[in-house]
Amino acid sequence: MKSQFSSFFKHFIASARDLSAIVAVIAFFQLVILQQPIPNLADILVGVLLVMLGLTFFIRGLEMGLFPIGESMAYAFARKGSVFWLLAFAFCLGFGTTIAEPALIAVAAEAANVAAVGEMIAHTDAAMNSYATGLRYTVAVSVGIALVVGVLRILKGWPIHYVIIGGYITVVVITFFAPAEIVGIAYDSGGVTTSTITVPLVTALGVGLASSIKGRNPMLDGFGLIAFASLTPMIFVMIYGMVML
Repeated sequence: MKSQFSSFFKHFIASARDLSAIVAVIAFFQLVILQQPIPNLADILVGVLLVMLGLTFFIRGLEMGLFPIGESMAYAFARKGSVFWLLAFAFCLGFGTTIAEPALIAVAAEAANVAAVGEMIAHTDAAMNSYATGLRYTVAVSVGIALVVGVLRILKGWPIHYVIIGGYITVVVITFFAPAEIVGIAYDSGGVTTSTITVPLVTALGVGLASSIKGRNPMLDGFGLIAFASLTPMIFVMIYGMVML
């Protein structure tokens, strides 16, 4: 119990140190540049404290739960020797974690609202919900496929830069054919997929898999799945826009 409290306290201090730069920047520009008092100071201080606690619990939870389970399942699938089930697990992991991403939910809802205001879709709840849901599922499927490609890269030993360069060439080509209204959303979708839920499990999967396969280096082969998860949504969302708009 004492060691658990000590570990929590260390993480809390680390979170406070990480946030101190943001607090300093905001305070400097508010007090020195704008020369205005900080509004609702008490609420802001409480909010900062809650953020520090949230970061502390989140990081501690990653260490205790998400990283170990991701790595252990990668080891188990590698020992099982079934490529099919490994790829199926990778797809389901990418799909499931992405569909639950709070950032993606927020971006999809805002994109649907803007599309309705711009008269690209009907300004009804049903149309906006359908558009947002379709966008979320498109991104989730794309991340699932990205993890399948990433796992195959680890298994086959493909150089990561070849896959990444080919992917971004595809992004550039599709950009010329996609509706202008969807391009920005597509590019942002690549960023919101790599957030609080997806990153820990995907990273753990890559490192665990590379560690369990003979001839693979976790530092060279275990990382890079996040790059695929950021890349494929741009392609799929632009195709989604070409179909829907």
